[in-house]
Amino acid sequence: QVQLVESGGGLVQPGGSLRLSCAASGSIFSINVMGWYRQAPGKQRNLVATITDDGSTDYGDSVKGRFTISRDNAKNTVFLQMNSLKVEDTAVYFCGARLTASGRYAPSNYWGQGTQVTVSS
Repeated sequence: QVQLVESGGGLVQPGGSLRLSCAASGSIFSINVMGWYRQAPGKQRNLVATITDDGSTDYGDSVKGRFTISRDNAKNTVFLQMNSLKVEDTAVYFCGARLTASGRYAPSNYWGQGTQVTVSS
């Protein structure tokens, strides 16, 4: 069984920084893409950033220049460094991965349980 476990959320003041981590565990054959999405109350889940297994990245427009995604392939872990945080960054941040589990022949999407990030003075 595959699990994604996020950590690093919390409360931070505007202009501050946080670093999120997400570790994938279980019977994993390969991971194609790992990424972060966020969902604010009453809104849909939106892309924050993704990173492929070869290091190609993609960012949502609202976080470009402030957030940086990185990945440790050996540890099946993805990180999100969030700088210059704004009140509007407040949301539940979900880790997602498109991966192929051991014994399977096609990739599937997996999600973590989410971690709350609150930016407030």
